[in-house]
Amino acid sequence: MQVLLRQLAHSRSGDKGNTSNIAVIAYHADLYPFIREQLSVERMKARYDGLVRGPIKRYAVDRLGVLNFVCEGALGGGVSRNLCLDNYGKTLASAVLDLQIEIPDELASKLR
Repeated sequence: MQVLLRQLAHSRSGDKGNTSNIAVIAYHADLYPFIREQLSVERMKARYDGLVRGPIKRYAVDRLGVLNFVCEGALGGGVSRNLCLDNYGKTLASAVLDLQIEIPDELASKLR
């Protein structure tokens, strides 16, 4: 079944200068392998096309069920230098949760 990532995980963000840090945290250990498999750097680049101008690096923290993405060139020069009030890390972290993830039907009870 296809579900929104927000049903499998939540996200947190941080920003420093022109770099955004986005963590995707699985709600349940059984859901994490599907997030890890399907939420690639390429998929993140496609999701943020035109917003993130630099490289994206992915770090997996498997024991915690977390993927951490470091997105360079993501904040229009940095929060204090950007005239766009809605281009911060929190917005980017929320946007990733609208991606679709495929999971087996038997894991439906683990969704939120």
